[in-house]
Amino acid sequence: MTFRELTVPGAWEITPKQHGDPRGVFLEFFQGGPLAEAIGHRFDLQQANCSVSAAGVLRGIHFADVPPGQAKYVTCAKGAVLDVVVDVRVGSPTFGRWDTVLLDDVDRRAIYLSEGLGHAFMSLEDDSTVLYLCSTGYSPGREHGIHPLDEQIAIEWPTTARDGSPMTPQLSEKDLAAPTLAEAIAQDLLPHYDQVASYLASMRP
Repeated sequence: MTFRELTVPGAWEITPKQHGDPRGVFLEFFQGGPLAEAIGHRFDLQQANCSVSAAGVLRGIHFADVPPGQAKYVTCAKGAVLDVVVDVRVGSPTFGRWDTVLLDDVDRRAIYLSEGLGHAFMSLEDDSTVLYLCSTGYSPGREHGIHPLDEQIAIEWPTTARDGSPMTPQLSEKDLAAPTLAEAIAQDLLPHYDQVASYLASMRP
């Protein structure tokens, strides 16, 4: 298992070692020890989620209040998604920056996003199945969103599915109604970089 930190600090791409034979493939998609070495503290798993999405479905950009925030470890068990991390921490040197990892059933990579970061993905194939390991449980009062098509963030979402067919974004009513980045700043919805850094420091041994 190898780790690569993304251009958004606090996010990593994780590539597992796959063991294949005529029966199929086996891999460890999560290892607590190596992850703790990479992020500087133990990942406290509190909830595991699964979503199944048609091609073109766009989920996010989602984030949670810090503390406690919600760190996520995400992989795609079937199909393919373009997974996106967005720095929504006010005061961060990389505020507004985004980076991507292709999660699919070929390389079987995962992405880790620390507390305070925004998360979104677009499904590139029907029935793409995404698994999320979360450091906190669902708490609607602490969870927020930013419109994933916000022109200020300007994420370059795919327009072509995995099979080459054209694709248009499909958003939930909640994500369609989400504020832009500028509106979220004005409403003081976003995590603050110093508070996030202080909270993460408190979790380190």
